[in-house]
Amino acid sequence: MGFFIFLIVLLILFFLLEKTINKLLGIKVEKKISETSGKNVDRWGRGILFVSFLCSLPFFMEQETSVLKWYYMIVLISVQGFQSIMEWKYLKNSKQYVSTLIYLILGIVFIYNIEIFLILLDFD
Repeated sequence: MGFFIFLIVLLILFFLLEKTINKLLGIKVEKKISETSGKNVDRWGRGILFVSFLCSLPFFMEQETSVLKWYYMIVLISVQGFQSIMEWKYLKNSKQYVSTLIYLILGIVFIYNIEIFLILLDFD
């Protein structure tokens, strides 16, 4: 039960963080990449990333926890990095890519330190 409360609190924290970062940077989310000329590039890129990581997941599930942690970090870097590049290229007058990069950094820090969070919250 405590794990679900942790996830709910984490989701609420990221939602509030998103609103705060967008307000501080003056980002107005008016357009999505799917509404620009990069729609097909975005679809194909996300599809290729999804298939490649889905196909490689069974090989990493048998590994120890530290290897799996690095796998999730590579997945996050690839997906969020691709998203920020797409936002930078196709949403020219927006700083939306900056907030995506901030989420990337926060996600990497969180995944790298997940064992500390689990020990502190007693989820062993």
